[in-house]
Amino acid sequence: MRKALAATAALGLLLAVPLAGCGSTEEPTETARAPAGPRLVLTPSDTVDWQDVSAEIATVDQAQVLARIPGILATLSVREGDMVRKGQAIGRIVDSQLGYQSGAYGAQAAAARAQAEQAKAELERVRFLHDNGVYAKARLEQAQAAAAAAQAQVRAAQAQQAAVGAVAGQGRVVAPATGRVLHADVPPGSPVTPGMTVAVITAGPTIVRLEMPESLADKVRIGSRVSVSRAGGGETMGRVVKLYPSVATGQVRADVEMPGIDNSLIGRRLPARVETGTRKALLVPRAFVTSRYGIDYVTVLTKDGDGAEVPVQMAAASEPGKVEILSGLSAGDTLIGPARDASGA
Repeated sequence: MRKALAATAALGLLLAVPLAGCGSTEEPTETARAPAGPRLVLTPSDTVDWQDVSAEIATVDQAQVLARIPGILATLSVREGDMVRKGQAIGRIVDSQLGYQSGAYGAQAAAARAQAEQAKAELERVRFLHDNGVYAKARLEQAQAAAAAAQAQVRAAQAQQAAVGAVAGQGRVVAPATGRVLHADVPPGSPVTPGMTVAVITAGPTIVRLEMPESLADKVRIGSRVSVSRAGGGETMGRVVKLYPSVATGQVRADVEMPGIDNSLIGRRLPARVETGTRKALLVPRAFVTSRYGIDYVTVLTKDGDGAEVPVQMAAASEPGKVEILSGLSAGDTLIGPARDASGA
């Protein structure tokens, strides 16, 4: 009985082997599918072209406080950073010679007045004698002329004395504009000459002044946008309001109106970018780019319908949420974005 069961089991195994081999040849093959995700065909689009330039915080103008007379700067009541008002007295220049000149002209005026009084008295005496028939009319006219000349001498001496006083009054140093004192380098007690700068004061609103290569003179216009990097991070946008019609040492200057700029340090240098027109560029959404170990990749649809990762070089774009592809791709390539899950994330 046991021998019969063993023979039956062996026969079953022999029949099962060819049946298993026949089943393996009938497995269905699967068709390759393209990676899931949104598609984007690269086409050149217009983008703003920016140029890095040098910039500094400045004011529309700077008013210079100049010495108007020679002498000694007796007092200077302001220092760098102080706020002043237009017409405010901030110092005084003293010329000791003016005092002597004023005294001399004063003495001349006193002598002229004495002579005028004498001539007036002489005229009254001659007029009395002329009325009584003692003197002729010619003598009266002579006395009248002498009295008039004496009065003219008085007026001349008084005018000279007043002129000296006016010159002495020019020793008062006043602020020509309302603003902040930028420089006040002349210490009190120093000798000054006419035209010498005693202090420099800001005048007008605060602006950002650009210094650009002369090659950008035809590309930057009134109204061009300017981006300035703030010290604490972020950027501030403004627009060009004035272009200077001259070139100095290969540089062109422009004034930018930028509300909210910090004016605590006039002359501070800032990194800036200026809009110089538009150009064609390859822009893609930032979500299409993945980064690994410092290298940026995008997924490109190949000819056989598969997806291949390609390393690219990119830069920030002016449009928010997009980057510019500098190398690694060309127009006409189809990009595959990240697939979204069932929740839409």
